[in-house]
Amino acid sequence: MCNLYSNTTAQEAMRQLFDGLNDKAGNLEPGRVYPDQMGAIIRHGSDGLELVKARWGMPSPPNVLKTERDPGVTNVRNLSSPHWRRWLDKGNRCLVPVTSFAEPLGKGKGNQWFASAEVGPMFFAGIEIRDWTSVRKVKDGETTDDLFAFLTCEPNAEVKAVHPKAMPVILTQRDEWEAWMDGTPAKDMQRPLPDGALRLEAEPI
Repeated sequence: MCNLYSNTTAQEAMRQLFDGLNDKAGNLEPGRVYPDQMGAIIRHGSDGLELVKARWGMPSPPNVLKTERDPGVTNVRNLSSPHWRRWLDKGNRCLVPVTSFAEPLGKGKGNQWFASAEVGPMFFAGIEIRDWTSVRKVKDGETTDDLFAFLTCEPNAEVKAVHPKAMPVILTQRDEWEAWMDGTPAKDMQRPLPDGALRLEAEPI
């Protein structure tokens, strides 16, 4: 599953993509995003869509936790789970800007990076919650954070050759972004990109 991605999309470019986007993200550093780090998301705000930073990793199902520490879940696949169903409505939808994502090649072999074969922006289909209190790191104790993760699905041909189990749900067209944010059922959008839609890269872009 994808536990590393890169976003080098300029904030100004994101503002131009969405009319009236309220930029609350401060200074976004382009580059790699790892689990439990802060990443950019576009979510519903009180006055329309807003660009913010949130922590990558939604709350884990309680039954999988062995201690009070919850490292978070980065990828969501089982949409029938009651744990995830409560966060699949329109109010918890977000778009996660991404320019490339990685899948591991195997122990000691590094990562295979994937980027869009076409010129244009792409987003992960994300879900988010706000003001969630948990212990992410023992040394920090309880913290209250805005959190996000994104959906995964069956892989297309390019990803399947490296990781046969799953790939992120990626949205590349404006009508897909709008459908996701408008609350189209998640199961209807949980599908891979067409074969040939991704190109392989040695490094993130």
